[in-house]
Amino acid sequence: MATVINISDLRVEYPSRELGSKTTVAVDGLSLDVQQGQIFGFLGPNGAGKTTTMNVLLGFVEPTAGSATIFGVNVTDKSARQRLGYLPELTYYYKFLTPEELLRFYGKLFRIPKALLEKRIDEILGMVELQEARKRQIKTFSKGMQQRAGLAQALINDPDLLILDEPTSGLDPIGRMKVRQIIQRLKNEGKTILFSSHELGEVETICDRVCIIHRGTLREMGTVQDLVARHQCNLEQVFLRVVGYEGAAPHRPEGVTV
Repeated sequence: MATVINISDLRVEYPSRELGSKTTVAVDGLSLDVQQGQIFGFLGPNGAGKTTTMNVLLGFVEPTAGSATIFGVNVTDKSARQRLGYLPELTYYYKFLTPEELLRFYGKLFRIPKALLEKRIDEILGMVELQEARKRQIKTFSKGMQQRAGLAQALINDPDLLILDEPTSGLDPIGRMKVRQIIQRLKNEGKTILFSSHELGEVETICDRVCIIHRGTLREMGTVQDLVARHQCNLEQVFLRVVGYEGAAPHRPEGVTV
């Protein structure tokens, strides 16, 4: 499979706010890759460096050292983001807009021809199940509907890569199920998805591969099945153990019971 995202020895430093310290290292020598057509779970506790890494991929933050590419193009080049769609953790749109107005606005930013844009709007609103609400103002939407509207805007340019930051955060079980179904459909269409989440049950259900980062460094990477087999526990316990949480269940050899 082709490599969609390649991160090599990435390091990101920020000026420190702490007295006597010049810099804070947010990402420290991170290397990973994401293959075409995969749903890749990007995991780590708060402050692990996930958001900084995604901001590098999105062109919001320049790396201090190392490199990152999307479809072989360095992320410092604007053209790297032509095939990318992004759903931030906290979506904010003008609440007086309707979904079709929102998508028309983003479509014009991508300079999508009018006839094609209207077709795309119809297709995407159908995919995210907002056809019947297309003329309602977003301010009247539930959290789940707002999240699906956010997914819709991330899809308007028909991207080959989607970066989704906590797409199911704060949703009820039905809302999570709908978003999960959309993500699975996108994978079936050949999209590649980088999926950051604290909802480990969701990750375990839909991700092909996952990585766990902590304090800016890569600690584990592989399929969910590989990590579970390696640590002899579920993904949540693997996560807690990798990040050093003291309450995590200790590793026990196979066949040993208490």
